[in-house]
Amino acid sequence: MESFIARRLYKSEQGGRSVSRPAVLIAQTGVALGLAVMLVTIAVSFGFKHEVREKAVGFSSHIHISNYESGQGHEALPVAADSALLGHLAAISSVEHVQRYAAKPGVFRTDNDFMGYLLKGVGEDYDLSFYAQYLKEGVVPSFSDSVASGNILISRVIADKLQLDVGDKVDSYFLQGTMRARRYTVAGIYETGFNEYDRLFVIADLKAVQALNRWESDQVTGVEVLLTDFSKVEDMSWELGSLLDRTEDKYGEQYLVQSVTDVNPGLFAWLDVLDMNVWLILALMIGVAGFTMISGLLILIIERTQFIGILKALGASNASVRKAFLYLAMLIIGKGMLWGNIVGMGLCAVQKFTGLIPLDPANYYLDRVPIEFNWPFIVIVNVVMFVLSVLILIVPSHLISRIYPTKAMRFE
Repeated sequence: MESFIARRLYKSEQGGRSVSRPAVLIAQTGVALGLAVMLVTIAVSFGFKHEVREKAVGFSSHIHISNYESGQGHEALPVAADSALLGHLAAISSVEHVQRYAAKPGVFRTDNDFMGYLLKGVGEDYDLSFYAQYLKEGVVPSFSDSVASGNILISRVIADKLQLDVGDKVDSYFLQGTMRARRYTVAGIYETGFNEYDRLFVIADLKAVQALNRWESDQVTGVEVLLTDFSKVEDMSWELGSLLDRTEDKYGEQYLVQSVTDVNPGLFAWLDVLDMNVWLILALMIGVAGFTMISGLLILIIERTQFIGILKALGASNASVRKAFLYLAMLIIGKGMLWGNIVGMGLCAVQKFTGLIPLDPANYYLDRVPIEFNWPFIVIVNVVMFVLSVLILIVPSHLISRIYPTKAMRFE
């Protein structure tokens, strides 16, 4: 009976010109706007975290194994990365890929300008798909473990500052006891929007950098470990740390294991603060939706006082009448949430496929507002909002028990 009464009341509110009609529209609008804002906030938050996290991983991998002395802030020192170590790491179930690199700080110099950078040498085992994803001009050079290459991949930041194009040759200088010069050919230009890293990294050949450092063929600056799932970073960092930390390689150097969050503590602390802001926005929007629903329900109850009195005179209990009005509130909340999902998801879809709203990469690391649809979380938000909105209305619905048939029949 309660659901039948609720449906009849809802239809009368939809088609009539009662005083409560504007209140119902305001309540539905409050629920719709609150949910739409929450969905947009969630999609942007997940998209932003995903994009920034993936770029951080692209530059430094999930797990980084290097020389212990280098990790303490001293000059870059090598560690041994022999086939036994690489094979052991690759055999771990959570590990997707293992790759080596060697680094050497240098200075580019042209006729008009100069710029410091970090030359990152990679071999044929290195996954360059991250740089290929952000390639703007030219090609991503291929590198071999047997033949040295003079090709390099530079960022748009470096190319613009030094006025370099694909195919140009550029002189680089390295200091190690004496000044040494090398000439490289620009094979490609990439741009990730991570200006702090873009202005630093230049990709070159592993053998060439090992030769610059005067290292053996199995000595590298570090080993990068890519995992199958970002959620396993901390566990794998702990596992590999307990296995390798402070152990010595065949040259007497000690290993240091660091996760991507250890390498970039400020960046990930910033993302954690972003999570707090998201939870605050969700709480505020649920509060706004709840407040508008309470106002709407109270107006409905007051306007329908005579109707409530008639129901009670016919033998309906307070609980039964309250349940009918709560069912009515559920119908109003449901329609508001339907429009909230349509508006929120529609705005997210437009942004995701058109990039309509841009960002300044210098401040946000991205060139447009990112969107990621986390469907499980979206469903949870819908369910939680519906349940909380109904629970919030239980207390004001007690007003019904204060309405007596004898007085309600005379109410105008």
